[in-house]
Order: sequence, then structure tokens, then C-alpha cells
Amino acid sequence: NHEALDCPTAKRWLSCMRMDELRVFMGSSNRPLGEEICRYLGIEPGRIAIQRFANDNIFVQIEESVRGTDTFVVQSLYPNPNEALVELMLILDALRSASAKRVTAVIPHYSYARSDKKDRPRISIAARLFADTLVTAGAMRFLTMNLHSDQVRGFFSVPTDHLLSGPIIIDYLKNNMDLSNTVALLDLGQQKREGNYPAQLGLPIAIMNKERISDHEVRITDMIGDVSGKDVLMFEDEISRGTSLVAAAKAVRERGARKIRIACTHGLFCEPATRLIAESAIEEIVTTNSVHIPPERRLPSITILSVASLFGEAIRRTHCGESVSVLFDSNSHRA
Repeated sequence: NHEALDCPTAKRWLSCMRMDELRVFMGSSNRPLGEEICRYLGIEPGRIAIQRFANDNIFVQIEESVRGTDTFVVQSLYPNPNEALVELMLILDALRSASAKRVTAVIPHYSYARSDKKDRPRISIAARLFADTLVTAGAMRFLTMNLHSDQVRGFFSVPTDHLLSGPIIIDYLKNNMDLSNTVALLDLGQQKREGNYPAQLGLPIAIMNKERISDHEVRITDMIGDVSGKDVLMFEDEISRGTSLVAAAKAVRERGARKIRIACTHGLFCEPATRLIAESAIEEIVTTNSVHIPPERRLPSITILSVASLFGEAIRRTHCGESVSVLFDSNSHRA
């Protein structure tokens, strides 16, 4: 009943009258994002029961009929990626067994994307393994965001839409920061992946060479470009422990940088990230709610942008058979 919806929501649905066939379910990992996506779509979240037995086995039951429906499951693989993965597989299997017409796994943060190559002897390429496993469990499509590298998208054997947080982050930076004296700092591995963000902001680029000594220690060996007397804006796809971030901030401060800000998609802030960031020269970190950031990790310097409208619009367009590519344009998330 479109009359029951607010005007913006109703307008989004005018081109598609199959709203009653859409269902959005949520796993446990990021329910606030899932609920916000449902509000954007103007629908109630799908009814689902997720319980844990005494032996830690996970139990999933879909509590409404999904026969013949187009279903979407929102589940980030963080925190507790292994448990989130098993929970997602059980939900996908339950929906397939309940005769859903199509099942799409919506994974805002695919944590195993970092395991995307065989760079050591006798290791598993987990990004490919779990992509195959999720298809076996029942996923017929994938919707994800900012994978660690381009090749990960090729690991999915079913149609996959790879969204980018860039339009939302760039919109925030343009409207909330003075970028007139700013240099964008990228590391060598980011030039291809994040190189378009500085261009869209009209920023000059400096490049650093980052050497990871261990999981706990990173060293900045070289830097090309002048940051002296400049504000520095660094782009990251993910912040985990924060060691490389803090090392880079220290290096540019020693080279005369003024304000240091970070823009990233997936703000995990694993320990001891919050302590390291609080003690560093970093003035602000702009991230998204692709993963749920608990209150105890939300430093005053962390700004969290919502990607609910981006995913909500992608879900609507997928359901209605419309193009998703328009979402890569700046400000398109406001559609």
C-alpha cells in the first residue's frame, strides 16, 4: 500500500509494483544497518529466529512464508567472522528450503576478502573458498562493498554487485572539510584501488612506501611528494589494528604535515586500534557503518557515515530489475 508510505519512499517504488514480493532479513552481526535499510525501503524486517544451543550450535528459523519471494539477507562478516559466516549460511539454506524465488546475500563487509592470493606456500585462498561455500548454501546473488582487491569479485560464481562507498565519503568530505590546502596520501598498493578518490576531490597526491614487518609493526620507508605545511587526507579500505595508519600519521607529521585525517570504508578498530588512534596525531577518521562499531570504540574523532541508503537503493533496483551502475555516481545515494 503505497499510500501508507512517506512521499520519498513511495516515489522510489512508483516504477516497481512488486513490493509485496520483497523480503529483507538480518543476521546478528549488524542489525542497526539492516533496520536502517528496511526503513529506507519502507518495509518491515523479515521475521527470523536465531538462537544458540548449549553446545554453541546455531539454530535459524524463518518465521514467515517466503515462497516465491525475492529475499535479501544482510550480514557483515565482522565481528566474529566465523560465527557470522555460519549464521549466514544457515539463513541462506533456510530461505532456499522455504522456496524463496531468489536469495541474495548482502555482505557489506566481506572480511575474508583479504585472503585473495597464494602469497605463501600451502595456504588456502579463503576469499574464493567461502564465496563457493555461500553459493552452495543457497546464495543466488551477492551484494557487497569495497572488496579488498578487484580479483575477489571474480571469485563469486553467481551475479555480484560490488558497491563503492566513495560517493558517500566524497560527498561528506566536500561539504564538511576545507580541502584547499590538502594533499591526498596513498601507499603504493592503493594507487589503482583508491586513486580515483583524490581525482574526484581535485587533490594533489603524495605516495608512501609501506613495509609490513609483522602483524603488529609497520615501517614507512619512502615518501614521494611534499606534505610540509599541508593538511593530509589518507584513504584506506579497512582499519583493523591501526598500526599502519598510526605509522603513516607519524611519518607525515615528522615531514611537517598539519592536520591529518583518514577516510576509510570498513572501520573495524580491533584492539589496540582505539588506544593507538587516541594517542596519535590523527585529527579525524571518517568511516561507514558497514560493520557495527560498539559505543566503547567510538572515539570523538571517529565520524560514522551511513551506507543504508546505498544498499537500500541497490536492493530496490535489483528487485525491480533496474541498473545498479548509477549508484557509482556522486550523490546517487540520495535517489
